[in-house]
Amino acid sequence: MKARQQDRRPTVAIAGATGFVGKALLKRLLPNYHVVGLTRSERKKGEPDSGGRPNPEWRRADLFSLLEVEKGLKGADYAFYLVHSMVPSARLTQGKFQDMDLILADNFARAAKKAGIKQIIYLGGLIPEQTEGLASHLHSRLEVEEVLRSHGVPVTVLRAGIVVGANGSSFCIIPRLIRRLPVMICPGWMSSTTHPIALQDVVELLAACIGRKDTYQQSIDIGGPDMMTYSEMILHTARVMGKKRRLYPVPFFAPMLSGLWMTLTTGVSLKMVKPLIGSLRYSLGAKNRWLQEEVGVPGLTFEKAVRIALEEERKRGKEQRRRQNHSFGIKKRKKSINNVRSVQRLILPKGWDAAWTGKDYAQWLPCYLKPFIIVREYKDGRLQFLLNGMKKPLLELKYSAERSTPDRVLYYITGGFLAHADNTRRRGRLEFREVLNRKYVIVAIHEFIPKLPWLLYSITQALVHLWVMRSYGRHLRLQAESS
Repeated sequence: MKARQQDRRPTVAIAGATGFVGKALLKRLLPNYHVVGLTRSERKKGEPDSGGRPNPEWRRADLFSLLEVEKGLKGADYAFYLVHSMVPSARLTQGKFQDMDLILADNFARAAKKAGIKQIIYLGGLIPEQTEGLASHLHSRLEVEEVLRSHGVPVTVLRAGIVVGANGSSFCIIPRLIRRLPVMICPGWMSSTTHPIALQDVVELLAACIGRKDTYQQSIDIGGPDMMTYSEMILHTARVMGKKRRLYPVPFFAPMLSGLWMTLTTGVSLKMVKPLIGSLRYSLGAKNRWLQEEVGVPGLTFEKAVRIALEEERKRGKEQRRRQNHSFGIKKRKKSINNVRSVQRLILPKGWDAAWTGKDYAQWLPCYLKPFIIVREYKDGRLQFLLNGMKKPLLELKYSAERSTPDRVLYYITGGFLAHADNTRRRGRLEFREVLNRKYVIVAIHEFIPKLPWLLYSITQALVHLWVMRSYGRHLRLQAESS
């Protein structure tokens, strides 16, 4: 604590500090800033190492929890948002990754406002000039930008294409394809042009934005000096790797087929690949790289960036093998948690807010499921959902007055026949939240632990919940049309 009080450097928080870009950025900022890394896992707080070099301070923060994000950003001056939610966050995840992204970004923006953050810096993606009908992956990036700006904190957005670096989610696919396929069939998207940029350049530009007021409320394109097609990127990378590869173009696009092909040949999850493939039909270039000119970061050539990435990949692989040999093949298995996250984006009727929607849902449900379901509301804020004729509720929720606002209403799951006792400890909850300038309301269940056996839950209660949410979505759409 004494060392922290003597540290007068600005405090920078990084959401996504354990990710591909986040790790490199954290290392770059440590000499000049007190760095707070936000992570879902437990880590020890950093103290200066034996050489006097500072280590980061780690704070546990599940970004789906507004309460934890508020604690994570407390005391920070600036905040980086380097998060995307294409990886499932629970054993069962119901909902689109775009809607998960909305919740994460909204939590971050709300918490940043409360913490007095001076600036949010977000690494997004290059966007084509024609934005109508965008692929889901690119459209989600634009929505995240809008949500981050929606609570009044100045936001700087850097838009980048493929980031070339070891273990990058997009770039790593290319070396894997080259190693496994001497001959490749190239769908139509491989002729689209892209603007790759080295990881080192991205990190320098992110760091250069801290406190730079001419970047506030700006979306800035960044890219390396080379504009090339995906086919050219494969051939250039193969040459650096010392391999000869033949590419045979075919006229069709076939995103689903391309996604399956990439998953089978590279081992990258289809859930990760599918959104990326959909965005590859566009030619994406950095249109105005004024920031790079002003801070003197023209960018490494693609070939040099690839050489650095492959060398770093080789070193990491060697270190990983050394650690595996020292571990004697013993691996600790993580205990599986039967948790559920369900996120549904619904139209918000004009004149309604999240608080009104929450009340409307409690009134609509028993009418829609009449005579099977009864809803009881108590003065202490409890909501009980009962099967007609039963005394014990199926679910019991408790309204949280201290954590609710008109634009975000929160209920904690406190009991019921269908809820495991662990819901109290893990803060299982239901929320109604306005997003995107009140166009939509997100209805989400977080960290729900079912009491039913997992297989039985998956084929009964989980499917019923989706059916009810879709039905309620139709109800809200009709309300919106009539208003």
